[in-house]
Amino acid sequence: MTGLEQLQALMRGEAPSTPVAELVGFRLTAVEPGRALMVLDAGTRHATLLGTVHGGIIGALADAAMAMAYASTLGEGETFTTLEFKINFLRPVWQARLTAEGRLVQGGRTVGLTECAIRDDRGRLVAQATGTCMTLRGDQAAGRRPQISAGSGGEGGDA
Repeated sequence: MTGLEQLQALMRGEAPSTPVAELVGFRLTAVEPGRALMVLDAGTRHATLLGTVHGGIIGALADAAMAMAYASTLGEGETFTTLEFKINFLRPVWQARLTAEGRLVQGGRTVGLTECAIRDDRGRLVAQATGTCMTLRGDQAAGRRPQISAGSGGEGGDA
């Protein structure tokens, strides 16, 4: 099964979400080759002492959206890992439905560049992220879960 087929199965409820997606509360709402949309209803359970949504929560949402966009391009027997990601926080969030659009900017045989725009329910840009993913095949993919799910896997950004 390709990465896109696995993600579509997840959206149909035929595959389970990851523990991190359940813990944080984000979900995959749309997927197509090289693009994924994820949603998080951010509120007080995601807050810092100052009352705003923690940057790590927003970062996890961005990482997951970029991971799903990358995963949607994988072939059978392929998996991947996130090598790095960077995020810019542009406005504070207290409580909002956040939508993260992950997109594959440039894909190659082994390494790809992803990006993510996170917007609040008023359409305002909250954060912008970029990431680098690496496709794993054969021995490199050995021992990794072949199933792709709504979070980035919880192990260094892996799916």
